[in-house]
Parts: sequence; C-alpha cells; structure tokens
Amino acid sequence: MVELQQQASDPSLWDDPAHGQQVTSKLARLTAEVDRYDALQRRLGDATAIDELLTGSTDPDLQHELEQTMAALEVDLEKVELAALLSGPYDAHDAIATVQAGAGGTESMDWADMLLRMYTRWAEQESFKVEVDEVHYGDEAGIKSATFTVHGPNAYGLLSAERGVHRLVRISPYDAQKRRHTSFASLDVIPALDESEAEEIEIDEQDLRIDVYRSSGPGGQGVNTTDSAVRITHLPTGIVVACQNERSQLQNKATAMSILKARLADLERRKHEEHMNQIRGERKAVDFGSQIRSYVLAPYQMVKDHRTNVEVGDPQRVLAGDLDRFVEAELRRRASG
Repeated sequence: MVELQQQASDPSLWDDPAHGQQVTSKLARLTAEVDRYDALQRRLGDATAIDELLTGSTDPDLQHELEQTMAALEVDLEKVELAALLSGPYDAHDAIATVQAGAGGTESMDWADMLLRMYTRWAEQESFKVEVDEVHYGDEAGIKSATFTVHGPNAYGLLSAERGVHRLVRISPYDAQKRRHTSFASLDVIPALDESEAEEIEIDEQDLRIDVYRSSGPGGQGVNTTDSAVRITHLPTGIVVACQNERSQLQNKATAMSILKARLADLERRKHEEHMNQIRGERKAVDFGSQIRSYVLAPYQMVKDHRTNVEVGDPQRVLAGDLDRFVEAELRRRASG
C-alpha cells in the first residue's frame, strides 16, 4: 500500500491515464479495507474499556453504552465478513446496472421506477456514487428502462447479488376498481472495466451506428436544449447503449463507449461460460431470467427472497434501500454452493 501511495503522489503518474486510473482505484479499495479494519479495532478498544469500567459496577448508562458499542461492532464485523466473500475477479469493480420493466404496461413501469429508487438509496447508504446514464420514461408514469453506474469498493460484487427478476404484488394505484396486480421488473448487472481493460477491447468504427438526439424527461418534455444525447448500436451483436446525463455530446459518447465495451466483455465471458458448461455437460439456469424475490404489499406485507428464503415483514424499509440482509444471504449461498 505504501508503494501505491508513492505512485499516486508522483506527478508523472497521469502521463499514462490508464495506469493512473488503475493505481488510484486499487489504492482506494485498499484504503477502504484498512479503514474498515481500523474502525473495528477502535470499537473493540471502546468496548473493552467500557467493560473494564463495568467490573464491579452496575451503572445503567455505561451498560447501555456497552450494548450500543457491541451492536455497532457486530455490524462492522459483518461487513468485514461480507467483503471476504467478494473474491471474484470482477467483484471489486464498479457496476453498470440496468432496470427493465416487464410486461404489464404502466404498472410494471411504475415498479421499475420503484426499483431504480431502491437501488439508488441502497447505494447512497453504502456511500457509493451513482450516475444515471440513461432513462426511458413511460408514457403515463414510471420508466421503461434505466441504466446507471455505481462507483464504490466491491460495487459489482455486492450488486450482482441482486441480478434477476423482481415481482411486486399490490393494490394498483392505476386501477379504478382497486384490484390486486402482479408486476415484474428485472435488474441486470455487469462489471465496469478499468481503463487498461477497456483499452484491450478493440471496436471497428464501421461496426457502429451512432445517433444523436435530444434527451427527454417524463411526458416527453425536453431536458437539454441541444442534441447532446448519444445512442450507439453495435451492429454485429445488436447491443444498443445510450447516455444522456451530460450536457456535452462528447462526454455522453465517451460514457456510452465505456458501457458498450463493458457489455461486449460481459458477452464474451458469458459465451465462454456456456461453452465450458457444454464441455462439462452442465446446465445452469440463467439467473437474469429467473424470479429471485417477491415484494408483497397486499393482502399482507412481506418481502421474500426465493433463493435464500430470507423474509422481511417491512417492505417499505426494503424499498427504502435496506438490502444488506438479502445481499449477504445470497453471497453466502453462492460461497457455500
């Protein structure tokens, strides 16, 4: 880590932007791990000191403080254990996520919008940075789809535990007869590429169709007054990416190209996995197309994960971004499997 700090402080580091990005990203991840360990040490020291003060004493204030300190220590320890489960080659990377409404019209589009808010709030609670790259709004309400990037230590490893189809059961606010509706929306997650990894992916300009357009908001109103939004279609694969969050067309194009390279890399990884599974004679379910969790708001209140059987009786807390128990349970299931 000392060597990385020395490299990061070297003014010539950014002569090679790809190497500079790689060094600073690795340093940030290691710094976060050290800070987490130091926080554990401090809390353990605090708990030990309070416990010693309580020897032969029954001070209720000190007892309450010890209980709070132990509870915080337990939370920090769980985070350390969770980080230990993230040992995959891309787990430490940033994440590029896409929320997609399923069949069901406005009801599913509203559900997709709720999922987008849920993951945005979860990321904020994790002190991650979120950039919404593209949103396709519904005609009446909600969103048809949205792509967003989550920046932070182990963002991909954590968010990959949420990949799949999410099911909502509720009394529809769009149904005049107040009937119960079931809606579906999906989350797909791929790892963002480091600069060095992105440079290794070569794309022929002739394989691209690049369109520029004016970004729009709910109801179709214009957000920007210039044609700054960029849509890139990779003709050989049919992959389409877009970015509209910046006012600069060049910035939007650069972001869209980064997302395209990440999706092409993910496509190659999936092809390789399918090929190896065929050689081994294995058949694995594609979890993106499977229902992983149900959120029931009526006739009772319950969120249940169908992979781990974790249940929470407070859906509103979950929809407000409290996803830690679901993420941890899924990561532990993967590790044990």
